[in-house]
Amino acid sequence: MKKRWMATGISGVIMLGLSACSEGTNMNSTAEKTAIENTPSANAYFAGGCFWGVEYYFEQKDGVLAAVSGYMGGTKDAPTYREVCAGDTGHLEAVRVTYNPQKVSFEELAMFFFEIHDPTQRNGQGPDIGPQYLSAVFYANEQEKETVLRLIHVLQEKGFDVATQTLPVSAFWEAEDYHQDYYDKHHKRPYCHRYIKRF
Repeated sequence: MKKRWMATGISGVIMLGLSACSEGTNMNSTAEKTAIENTPSANAYFAGGCFWGVEYYFEQKDGVLAAVSGYMGGTKDAPTYREVCAGDTGHLEAVRVTYNPQKVSFEELAMFFFEIHDPTQRNGQGPDIGPQYLSAVFYANEQEKETVLRLIHVLQEKGFDVATQTLPVSAFWEAEDYHQDYYDKHHKRPYCHRYIKRF
């Protein structure tokens, strides 16, 4: 039986636990799991177009322990990629970012998120058009929500017409194995994500 990481908010820090599900999941390597379990950790969830590019950039961010592609915000348990792409489940392509809060803050991660995709695009991201590619930050508590709203306000003051949604954390379903570390596996670079300093 496969397993997935479930997120549970405790005082603003996300503790990691295990629960079973039937499909659309993968496990991190033993070494990665051990490193995460032995390090102070929290989770943050971001959706900004195709999850391949979002995952790629977060994996290179200092303080990030792991970034996993998946689906969030929808109504169906254990959705498949085909179901999400069909628009029948309400899920966004999202990335779970597991990080060390002693090295990087949620605010720093959220700022980075706004700088690796176009938060003003309303119908998707780059050439990827559709409801599963919309921009969103999922918040686990009021502090995270207020942080994201404050950053959006800063961007608006700079003239950006921000389309990013703020949504409460819900069940995160890991995407199929072939989606994980996609650019590293195929020795490619993101085609619709790039870093642009905005803060």
